Amino acid sequence: MALVLLDPPGGAPAETGGDAAESVATSAPRGRVRVFPARRATGHLVLAVVALVSVFPVYWMYTTAFRGPEDALSASPIPWPLSLDNFRYVFDTIPISAMMLNTFGMALVLTVSQMLVAVLASYAFARWQFFGKNVLFMIFVGSWLVPFQVTMIPNYLLISQIGLLDTIAGVVLPNLCSAFGVLMLRQHMEAFPRELLDASEMDGQGSWAALWKVVVPNMKPALAALSIMMFINAWNEYLWPSLVLRNSDALVQIGIRSFMGAEGNNWGAVMAASGLACLPIFLIYIFLQRHVVDAFVRSGLK
Repeated sequence: MALVLLDPPGGAPAETGGDAAESVATSAPRGRVRVFPARRATGHLVLAVVALVSVFPVYWMYTTAFRGPEDALSASPIPWPLSLDNFRYVFDTIPISAMMLNTFGMALVLTVSQMLVAVLASYAFARWQFFGKNVLFMIFVGSWLVPFQVTMIPNYLLISQIGLLDTIAGVVLPNLCSAFGVLMLRQHMEAFPRELLDASEMDGQGSWAALWKVVVPNMKPALAALSIMMFINAWNEYLWPSLVLRNSDALVQIGIRSFMGAEGNNWGAVMAASGLACLPIFLIYIFLQRHVVDAFVRSGLK
């Protein structure tokens, strides 16, 4: 049980104990409350352990990447001596720069398309009442719940019939819409103040102008957070690109696969290429993390 000491402004003696401290805290809210630090320290310790467990795989990836090829399977937590041989091998074996550029373009196109559909659809669902609205929204949600393996073969046959196999367009086309984005943005749209929309209508702005001049500028944190999630999901996609790009190594996910074969796996090169592929994601999150945190804070306040 935490020990709470309350120092009233008038200098009255503080009460200690479970129920006594709680009663004093409620009767004199203007006093200073001091919480015994054991509970706070335990919370920080748990968060530190969770953070270490989450960061350790990333650390081990770069540790293996900076080892020499002969020490790729070493269990030492410190890569010494440091070596760049794995990175040189990656650049000499595959066009990693072109692959990352292609992957960035693919992820950017998917993110922009999915965000555009999500903004328009969620705005319609949140603002207007029309026949079949709930049924249509449930169809959106249901399409998100359908496993990708169910739609994979029909999508593959369609891409093959229109001649987009072994092309990045074949990877992009079936994923231009995201039901998850519609579901997430609808919650923010419904929480948007109606007074602002009514005021924009009184100023003579239509629904289209109100969306882009009033709603979108006030939802930048939520849009930034969702954009990052969609970009990371598109960047990390492996199954569908590996199925469509059978004879092409245009994307970095497929390029990393080339270091794993029947003769053996070059783990040093795999980790080096994976480490390079993670850098754009790290940079994007570093520059936009303020918007992500702000989005979670505002969602909690709503």
